[in-house]
Amino acid sequence: MADPITDALLWQILRGEIDDGSVCRLVWERLGYRPAGDPATEPWLAGPATPPDWAEAHPQAPDFIAERPPTVRLTRSIPAEHKQLLKEELGFRGYSVAELVPRLTRRATAVSWLLAWRRRAGLRAEPSPECRD
Repeated sequence: MADPITDALLWQILRGEIDDGSVCRLVWERLGYRPAGDPATEPWLAGPATPPDWAEAHPQAPDFIAERPPTVRLTRSIPAEHKQLLKEELGFRGYSVAELVPRLTRRATAVSWLLAWRRRAGLRAEPSPECRD
């Protein structure tokens, strides 16, 4: 996997500084999806490391930012003990009411899932100095 899941990267996702496709690719890589050709232009397909339930439901990697059903599935796949990592590890206090739009909340879901993945993988990051007020 090319990009380590750092706190700085996660904050960039939350602030919308990384394009939606790159956010999806970070999750796809960790779910075992692989590009069919050029990673930037070709679809990503389930690979041998893709969990069977994901591969069956989504043989082609879903767009977690544009589509609600795969994002719901992503949320449900986060273990209960890791559901608060956005607050615990990043100090993220959520978006303001004006910011509560599907695109941002789905990006927060992707970050929450990536934090859970990082924790399950035994990877830790230094606490982030950034904190939303």
